[in-house]
Amino acid sequence: MGAVVEEFRRKDNSKKMKGSGEGGIKTARVGIGYDSHSWCAGRPLVLGGVEIEHSRGLSGHSDADALIHAICDAVLGAVGAGDIGVHFPDNDPAYRGISSLVLLARVREIAAARGYRVVNVDATVIMERPKLRAYVGGMIANIADALAMDAAAVSVKGKTNEGMGFVGREEGVAVMAVALAAPVGTS
Repeated sequence: MGAVVEEFRRKDNSKKMKGSGEGGIKTARVGIGYDSHSWCAGRPLVLGGVEIEHSRGLSGHSDADALIHAICDAVLGAVGAGDIGVHFPDNDPAYRGISSLVLLARVREIAAARGYRVVNVDATVIMERPKLRAYVGGMIANIADALAMDAAAVSVKGKTNEGMGFVGREEGVAVMAVALAAPVGTS
């Protein structure tokens, strides 16, 4: 397989495929993010910057917003900037209790500094309960605001794990997210 990839890279059009802009044209890039947190008594449940009525919250150094953390990783991955832990370490007191929406806005700035803007985000929150439908609109508005983008380009879905695994046993929450980033100035 390595020979096939190497041959593709040698072709004249390979420079057009590079997303880094090194000697070529910047193209749109996709990143994927994942986060999970265990349940914790005595904390509010915050997802997408929205406080959700529930008996438990999520454990974590910041506000433990697993949805925003997954989106941060997706955007950072799309622009080749590492992950959330590289930029906002969980052992740094500056981030203790911080709103993850502040981190997401900083991630947008990191993307912009690399010449990219976020085009769309799609995320799935996996938890048995509570149901998220009533909160999704607020989550989408918060995410769109932090990323300075149209809310129509943000999708948030809630799913259960049908009783399987750590999510099904209600030990925690998992989130998957995908982000598309395009060079600034493209439509």
